Amino acid sequence: MADNSFSIDVAAIRQRARQKMDDGPLTDGYRRSASEVVGVLNDVLATEIVCWMRYSRHAISATGIDRAQVAAEFHEHAEEERDHAMRVAERISQLGGDPDFDPKTLAERAHTTYETFSDDDLKGMLEENLVAERIVIESYQEIIRWLAGGDVTTRRLMEQILAEEEEHADDIMDLLGR
Repeated sequence: MADNSFSIDVAAIRQRARQKMDDGPLTDGYRRSASEVVGVLNDVLATEIVCWMRYSRHAISATGIDRAQVAAEFHEHAEEERDHAMRVAERISQLGGDPDFDPKTLAERAHTTYETFSDDDLKGMLEENLVAERIVIESYQEIIRWLAGGDVTTRRLMEQILAEEEEHADDIMDLLGR
């Protein structure tokens, strides 16, 4: 019968930790290029910032009979997008990278676009945000598959964000009555 008990060489782990302190959180178990992951995450950061700006604009400018409900949802989504951006920026920093908040390149790097509508076109705003959520969902699914077991922490972060983006899409579907 095979022995399936757990065993770990703590002394060896302690020795490696002391020898490679300058590597910070990146251990020998990290199976991705940190600089490549940082590049991908900086595009995610740009996407989240653009989504935050679009939702914020829509929350402020929305008018019409359903304004209160729609604007409240846009405001909630905007705050969550901002939170996503900050969590991604923190991860970039943990990986030894620099979060790229450069406003000159945000729109170029983002997976989504920044579209505005007339203040009374709530349906247009909702539909554009639904399209953006669907783009983000598909993009983030691809990133998660790519990360796989190579960077478990970043994969888990992206999975958490993906779940919230799926909730956003569901919320918008409810507001659209679909």
